[in-house]
Amino acid sequence: MEVLYGLHPVEEALRSGARQFDHICVARERLQQGEARRLAEIATLARGAGVAVRTEPREALSRLAGTTAHQGVVAVVQERAFLAVEDLLEGPEPRLVLALDGIEDPQNLGALLRTAEGAGVDGVLLTERRSAPLSAVALKASAGAAEHLRLARVVNLVRALEMLQSRNLWVVGLDERGTTDYDRYDFRSNTVIVLGREGAGLHELVRKTCDHLLRIPMAGKVDSLNVSAAGAVVLFEAARQRRSTVAEPASRAAKPQKGLGS
Repeated sequence: MEVLYGLHPVEEALRSGARQFDHICVARERLQQGEARRLAEIATLARGAGVAVRTEPREALSRLAGTTAHQGVVAVVQERAFLAVEDLLEGPEPRLVLALDGIEDPQNLGALLRTAEGAGVDGVLLTERRSAPLSAVALKASAGAAEHLRLARVVNLVRALEMLQSRNLWVVGLDERGTTDYDRYDFRSNTVIVLGREGAGLHELVRKTCDHLLRIPMAGKVDSLNVSAAGAVVLFEAARQRRSTVAEPASRAAKPQKGLGS
């Protein structure tokens, strides 16, 4: 079992129906304060789903969550079940997948998951090692968006990307060494967008696996954005293109290879 805490994560987990709940604890003190309405709504939603709701002192919730930032609600749930990479290919084309190459900060992970859900990605590919776990901190940072996403987790990201390439998806890495500006790339075909580690960027083998490397041109004094900000820029550009004009899914054989990673 694991814990979720915070108004948005617990509420969205209930709404998604993807989690099995053991019970939810609500802080007695918060029921008498300004957030009483939100907590009452969550309790009503939980009882409607057959989930037990307990009223406990705030200190008890802080001990259970391991933090005081729980906003008066903590849920005990079954661990998240991850999908296989192949499962991310289900559904209509063109597909948009986000792959995260070793994101280590749980706040960045949560922010990227929130952005991915808002941009309408079809799935997110995470790595098992040398990356932030899908912890309660990351889930709270996602504001509950992670509960609505299709998530797969792999040991070897390069092999997973190669498999997606074999299934007709273009693998596009965001890298300051790229020569193509992100807004000049056509995201309307089946695409995997790969984001790298904070500071270090993409691992070398991952970079070489990419069909294309894109960059975000910077006009100020700093030379790059935080990975969660950069991810938001590129994902919503992809969403804009896909929303405005839906292209026929392009096959890898039909599109010239221009990537720097070959």
